[in-house]
Amino acid sequence: MGIVVFLQCATGRKWPRGHTLDTPGLSATQRVLVSSMRLEAAARMDLFRKLWRARNLIVVVFIPLSLLPLPLIHPTSEACCAYVLIVTAVYWVSEAVPLGAAALVPAFLYPLFGVLKSSEVAAEYCKDTTLLLMGVICLAASIEKWNLHKRIALRMVMIAGAKPGMLVLGFMCCTVFLSMWLSNTSTTAMVMPIAEAVLQQLICTGMADNLETAEVTEDDSAVSDKEENLEKNQLELLYRNDNNDCSKHELSTLSEVGSGEANGVALNPNANKECIRHTNGHLPQVAIEIPNVKRVKARRDSQYPTKRDHMICKCLTLSITYAATIGGLITITGTSTNLIFAEQFNTRYPDAKVINFGTWFIFSFPIAIIMLVLTWLWLHFLFLGCNFRETCSLSKKRKTKREMMSEKRIHEEYEKLGPISYPEVVTGVFFILMTLLWFTREPGFVPGWTSLFEKKGYRTDATVSVLLGFLLFLIPARRPFSSSSSSYRDPVTVSDPLAPMITWKDFQRLMPWEIVILVGGGYALAAGCKVSGLSVWIGRQLEPMSGLPPWAVTLLACLLVSAVTEFASNPATLTVFLPILSALSETLHINPLHTLIPSTMCVSFGVMLPVGNPPNAIVFSYGHLQISDMVKAGFGVNLIGVAVVMLAITTWGVPLFNLTEFPAWAVASNVTSSL
Repeated sequence: MGIVVFLQCATGRKWPRGHTLDTPGLSATQRVLVSSMRLEAAARMDLFRKLWRARNLIVVVFIPLSLLPLPLIHPTSEACCAYVLIVTAVYWVSEAVPLGAAALVPAFLYPLFGVLKSSEVAAEYCKDTTLLLMGVICLAASIEKWNLHKRIALRMVMIAGAKPGMLVLGFMCCTVFLSMWLSNTSTTAMVMPIAEAVLQQLICTGMADNLETAEVTEDDSAVSDKEENLEKNQLELLYRNDNNDCSKHELSTLSEVGSGEANGVALNPNANKECIRHTNGHLPQVAIEIPNVKRVKARRDSQYPTKRDHMICKCLTLSITYAATIGGLITITGTSTNLIFAEQFNTRYPDAKVINFGTWFIFSFPIAIIMLVLTWLWLHFLFLGCNFRETCSLSKKRKTKREMMSEKRIHEEYEKLGPISYPEVVTGVFFILMTLLWFTREPGFVPGWTSLFEKKGYRTDATVSVLLGFLLFLIPARRPFSSSSSSYRDPVTVSDPLAPMITWKDFQRLMPWEIVILVGGGYALAAGCKVSGLSVWIGRQLEPMSGLPPWAVTLLACLLVSAVTEFASNPATLTVFLPILSALSETLHINPLHTLIPSTMCVSFGVMLPVGNPPNAIVFSYGHLQISDMVKAGFGVNLIGVAVVMLAITTWGVPLFNLTEFPAWAVASNVTSSL
């Protein structure tokens, strides 16, 4: 249409209505113009395609060059640090380069701009939390290698039962428990195949039920039609005999139509119309069951037997990714964002001995329980309705055939695991031992086991995890003094009786080195902001917010972080915001924990889009969900999370972390930064 308008203007005459550019009779000038404009349009589209394919390269090159005047015009430490921070943040948010590669930007830009020495930057990339993560990954590798996670998940689902509501709750509970110790991504990737097997059994059983129902419906309708048509034919014959208006041909036509209707199908539509016309409308009811049969047939071809089955699939798949997120909040090692917060907080405030495994667990465990219940209720209301008596009853009398088949499938999967093996027992013991040692290191209300040593402050949670992780490389996976090896499913233990519980390949397969480098890049950025004085400058710019109460500042931070993390990765978002929020808290004389802890938790609530976090992408790939389902359900979960976190930080978090006072360790850090 645009070409036509151009030709009207170029030629000075009106283009005939209804004509196209291919209409015969165009002049040579018009054809040349059309050809040139088509070539120009094709060239522009080709240019746009090339630019789109090279968009990542354009961002990588254009952003540093466009921001380069900042450190050149203002050659101060704050400006140079801000340049590095902005470039790294843009790389992280846009994902123009891999997250781990973008985290290496401070490693060469800080020394080039004179913000930090190369040795100082390198020291930030390996911290205490890196060793903590390595020890936890060793235990996680043993759990996954010997299928202890699968045994725990199936056992908890067997306890919950196969009622839709209880099934969802059972999967959520086991996912929360596993996500406390494993990464959210690993937990989701492990639980989803089990849930999918249960859902497929549910769908197959529902389709079988529909087929049986359809056959019974067809048989019943055929019998009822035959009886009804027989009665109508008898009445018609009596009526026609009394009036002497029916011929033998009409009677034979009636019998044919009647037999056709008895089978549920009209033999001849024209004969049917003729019959109705001759009989004065006494037999208008033909094939009344055909629409129902077509609906049943269409439902057979669908992926889901009924709409309710589809709702159950949506509810269960979404519940797993939300439960993995909730479980990751409970422990320091549950997710990478918790580790980033712990290390940056301890680095910025070395005198604050308030964040450890025990205090974090005490604060976050009630949050997880409340969120678990409210999220389950929200998903149940959204997809299963409000009939909790039907979907959550534990009575065996209320179980349907499909629910019993689902329970049977779960039991079969559990029986495939066989009896509990020796490596599973060893892994379980290490799991319990690591948890107990973390809790009792410095519980706070009583002296911990670290008080048995003369020198204080040398032992951390990383010490425990690395020690137990190292032992897993030494302890044989075969029971001592046992001649039978048939109970072990790993062929390595058969060929080598002294094969350890885990090997380096098992550890390396699960170790997220990209996350380690990403966390290190965050530490480097935080160190640069502190040394250069950028964090103090940012805090001064935020002084107008001093009139707001602490809870309002925290709420604004939570909403901002949870909105940004829907489109950017969780670790990158938190790494950018932590120095800013720390400076803001120090400027407003608010306990930094009042804003940092809620923001750290809310950064995990990127649950509205498949790109929000890896667990979302995993459950979305199974094909049960649409993006609209995730947005609708995730928005409610996001609001629930922010509300529960705000409730926690204003109630039991106040006495736990002494949030009513501006602590001395924050004052000391503020003075040091200003110097």
